[in-house]
Amino acid sequence: MLEELLVAGAAVGGATLVYLSAAARVVKQYERGVVFRLGRLTGGVRGPGFTAVIPVIDRIRKVNMQIVTMPVPAQDGITRDNVTVRVDAVIYFKVVDAADAVVQVEDYRFAVSQMAQTSLRSIIGKSDLDDLLSNREKLNQGLELMIDSPSIGWGVQIDRVEIKDVSLPETMKRSMARQAEADRERRARIINADAELQASKKLAEAAGVMSEQPAALQLRLLQTVVAVAAEKNSTLVLPFPVELLRFLERAQNQNPAPQDPAAQPPPATRPPVTDE
Repeated sequence: MLEELLVAGAAVGGATLVYLSAAARVVKQYERGVVFRLGRLTGGVRGPGFTAVIPVIDRIRKVNMQIVTMPVPAQDGITRDNVTVRVDAVIYFKVVDAADAVVQVEDYRFAVSQMAQTSLRSIIGKSDLDDLLSNREKLNQGLELMIDSPSIGWGVQIDRVEIKDVSLPETMKRSMARQAEADRERRARIINADAELQASKKLAEAAGVMSEQPAALQLRLLQTVVAVAAEKNSTLVLPFPVELLRFLERAQNQNPAPQDPAAQPPPATRPPVTDE
């Protein structure tokens, strides 16, 4: 009798152990468990820790609640200003409702990926090339809104969408390089012209001061000679005042040089006239 009780107790213990091992589940901290009983969603979402289900009848599905980083494959498109580009992006999202992520959509990761690709192509067609290159923050917000609207019903929340790279054709790159070079050359010419204008104003002021004080011109001439001589050059260039040349020219015009009589040709004589 005792042996039969021991055997029965061992059998019950073994069955209990098997049941517990089949019913016991462990949900990790970053996971949530969704339980289906005979195919129907039952109870609430199981939190992290130890939980038990009815073997064979219940089935638990664990959903990762961490932020998922998903690259969006590069998409080819034509911008609003008819430029062919290739754009890729990255999307950050997480599951906020585990039950909806399991029940409302077959594969929420695949659904989000397809929605991101479609939205990215739509953004390319609605934007200009300059917006894709310099105004990405606004495009990121629009892309995030386009993806987040349908994903709310899937229990998924879009945290952020970023456009990573915009690939342009080689011809467009060369055109943009020429445009940037022309713009820089234009700015350089404007700066040089502005510098010439400022220099001319200063020179005009200096000329006015020197005209009031003629000795200032002589001092400036001596300073120039000193600056040239300081370089230890073998040749010294000495400016010659233009006023002196004009003075000599006026003096020559007032006192013309006498002509040599010997150099002058003899006066012409007329032959005598005879009456016939």
